[in-house]
Amino acid sequence: MSTAEHAEVNRRDFLYIATGAVGAVGAALTVWPFINQMNPDASVLALASVEVDLAPIAEGQAITIKWRGNPVFIRHRTPAEIEAAKAVNIEELPDPLARSANVKDGEPATDVNRVVGGKEQYIVMMGVCTHLGCVPIGNEGDYAVVEGAAKAGGWFCPCHGSHYDTAGRIRRGPAPENLPVPPYAYIADTKIRIG
Repeated sequence: MSTAEHAEVNRRDFLYIATGAVGAVGAALTVWPFINQMNPDASVLALASVEVDLAPIAEGQAITIKWRGNPVFIRHRTPAEIEAAKAVNIEELPDPLARSANVKDGEPATDVNRVVGGKEQYIVMMGVCTHLGCVPIGNEGDYAVVEGAAKAGGWFCPCHGSHYDTAGRIRRGPAPENLPVPPYAYIADTKIRIG
């Protein structure tokens, strides 16, 4: 093989590789807008986390916020509600698991495992019944604490009769699991970020 033939082969190989590389880059640039449009838009990303100021929630009061399209119950529990939740024997619960995104899977459903940062006065839970997805009513049910002439804490799903206690644990009815606790953390003494 002569030097001219050898140079021609190398030049041809270079042209093939360069043409293929330009074609690959062109294909990637053409496909990128289609791939990028599958990413969530700004409104969806904004719902990925939400910050809530707990300071305005008075003791014994509950609020419902929306996170990822679902209701989230946030309750400032009274000392009586906290004591009632702590007094429950875990072995008596239909669902003995914490169901909290803030503790390891399989942890027991103690009141401590259902709150975050030792701030037991605030309970944060998804507001969707674990039976068929209804929204339970607050301060109702057989496991709400009676304070004076009113019930406090506890949740009741009137659709099929599920009763949850002051820590959001299923106590009676068809619901198979406790109300789940979403991932959240304190970013200030009375401010949390969910998600």
